[in-house]
Amino acid sequence: MPDGQAATAARDAELPSWDLTDLYPAPDSRELAADLDHAERAARDFATQLAGTLAAISGPALSAAITEYERIEEVLGRVMSYAQLLFSGDSNDPAIGRFYQSMTERVTAISSHLIFFTLELNRLDDAVLAAKQADPALARWAPWLRDLRTFRPYQLSDEVEKLLHEKEVTGRAAWSRLFDETIAALRVPIAGEELTVSAALNKLSDRDRATRQGAAAAIGEVFARNIRLFALTTNTLAKDKEIIDTWRGYERPASFRNRANMVEDAVVDALVGAVVADFPRLSHRYYGMKAKWLGLPKLQHWDRNAPLPEDDDRQIPWGEARDRVLGAYNAFSPELAEVGAEFFARPWIDATLHPGKAGGAFAHPTVPSVHPYLLLNYHGRTRDVMTLAHELGHGVHQVLAARQGYLQAGTPLTLAETASVFGEMLTFRALLDAETNPARRRIMLAAKVEDMLNTVVRQIAFYRFETLLHDERRGGELMADRIGEIWMQVQTESLGPAFEFTPDYKVFWAYVPHFIHTPFYVYAYAFGDCLVNALYGVFQSGHPGFQAKYLDMLRAGGTKRHKELLAPFGLDATDPAFWRRGLDVISGFIDELEAQG
Repeated sequence: MPDGQAATAARDAELPSWDLTDLYPAPDSRELAADLDHAERAARDFATQLAGTLAAISGPALSAAITEYERIEEVLGRVMSYAQLLFSGDSNDPAIGRFYQSMTERVTAISSHLIFFTLELNRLDDAVLAAKQADPALARWAPWLRDLRTFRPYQLSDEVEKLLHEKEVTGRAAWSRLFDETIAALRVPIAGEELTVSAALNKLSDRDRATRQGAAAAIGEVFARNIRLFALTTNTLAKDKEIIDTWRGYERPASFRNRANMVEDAVVDALVGAVVADFPRLSHRYYGMKAKWLGLPKLQHWDRNAPLPEDDDRQIPWGEARDRVLGAYNAFSPELAEVGAEFFARPWIDATLHPGKAGGAFAHPTVPSVHPYLLLNYHGRTRDVMTLAHELGHGVHQVLAARQGYLQAGTPLTLAETASVFGEMLTFRALLDAETNPARRRIMLAAKVEDMLNTVVRQIAFYRFETLLHDERRGGELMADRIGEIWMQVQTESLGPAFEFTPDYKVFWAYVPHFIHTPFYVYAYAFGDCLVNALYGVFQSGHPGFQAKYLDMLRAGGTKRHKELLAPFGLDATDPAFWRRGLDVISGFIDELEAQG
C-alpha cells in the first residue's frame, strides 16, 4: 500500500462513529414501537380532554397541560431524532430511507392530534392569558408562551393548519428527502476515483492547483447533468413557501425565519447592510492579497480555499484534534471542557468518511432526556479541527440548555451559533498564541480570515441569493440558467475583482443544503460570527465574571431573547455600531496580514 493510502487508512481507523442505541436499540425495536403506540394514545386523550377548554381552565391546569404536551412532544422528538440520525449516517440504504419516511408519516399523524393546543392558546385574548399567567404555576412557561404568540398574527384556521401539517410529508419534507438522497447518490469522477460530493468538494482545498481545477470541473459537470432536478426542487419549494407565506400574511420571504429567530426584520437588514457595505474592506481586499501570494493575476473559484504556498497543511490525527479543542476549552472554562470531554469519552460523535453519509457537519440536540450527537466528515485538515471546535460548541450548548426542557431548550438559529463560533475562536486563539514561528502565524491568521469570510461574507451572499431568487420566483418559474445568473451575480459582488469566474461555477448553488432544508437560515452564521467577535472583545477586555455569565447565557437555552442575553455584557444587537464592532475584528486581522506583506 502506498504511503499516502496507508496514512489515510490509519486516519480513518481512529475516527469515531456514533452509537445511537441511547435513543433506540434498532429501527424494529419493541421500545420504539411502544413509544409510538403510547404517544398516539396520549395524544388522542390529550385532544379529547382539552380541546375547546383552554379559555376556561385555571392557571395550574394550563401548566399541567403544557407539561403533558411537552412530554408527548419529547417522545415524538426522540423518534424523529433517531430516524434523522440513521438517515444522515447512510441515506443510500433503501431500508433506512423507508424507515425515515415511515417515521415521518407516523409522527406527523400522531402530532396532528396536538395541533389544536397551540392554535387554541394563540386564540386566547391577551387579557385572558394574562389572568392565567398571574398564577405562579405558569411562571416557568412564560418564555414558551411569549414565543408562541409571536406567530399569532400569522395563524390560520384550525382546519387549514391541520391540512398544512399533514401534507408536509408529501410536500417540503418529501422534496428535502429527494434532495438528500440525490446528493448522497451522486459520484464525482476525479483522477480515476468515484468520489462522494463531500469528498470531491474537499479536493477544492488541495495544495495542487491542477487537482483543484480538475475537481471543480468534475463537480460542475456532475451537477450540470442533474441541474434540471435541482432547479425543479428549488422552484417548487420556493413556490410552496410563497403560497404559505401569502396565506399567513408574512411581509416578505425571510419574515418567517426572522420571527422564528426572534429577531426583527430591521435587525437583519442592519446586519446584511453592514456586511454588504464592507465587502470591499473585507473580502475584496483579502482576496486581492491572496491572488498576489499565489502568484496569480486572477483567482478562479477553485482558488478560494487554496492553501497558501508555504502552508504544509499537515494531516492532524483525530486524537490531536481532540486534545487541541479540549485544551482551548479548558483554558477558558474547565466546566466547559468537562462537558465537551463527554462527547469523546462516549460514542456521541461520528467523524467517519463513507458513501451515503450526509456531507458537512452538524450537532443534533435530540431530546433533553438523552444527549446530542455530532456528525463530521473529518479529513484531517486544520479546517476540520475548527469544524470540530464549532460543532462541539453546539453540543456543549445543547447539553447545558437541556435543563430548560424540550420546549424551551432550543435557541433561535441566530443565538444557536454563539457557542459554536465562540468555541472556534477559543481554539484559534489558543493555537495562534502557542505558535512562535512568524510564517506559521501568518498562515494561521490567513486561514482564520478565510473561515470568517466564509462565515460572514459568503453566508450573507447566500442570503442575498435566496432573497433575489424568492423575490423573482413570485413572477414565475426560473430556468436553471437564470438561477445560475443570480448565483454568479452575488458571488461576483461579494468576492470582488480578484476573481474571474468560469462558466462551470453557475451550478454550484445546487449543492447548498440550507436553501432546501431551512430557507434563509444562512444569515444566522454571520449574525453569530459578528456577535461572537463583539463578545470575545468583551472577554479580552477583562470583563468581570465573564465565564460565569457566558455559561449562564448557554444554560438559558431559548428562555431569553438576544437583548436579555447580551445585556450582562453591555452589548445590544439593535445598535448599528454593534455589527461594525464585529466586522472590525475581521478587518483588523486583514490589516495585520497586509502589514506583513
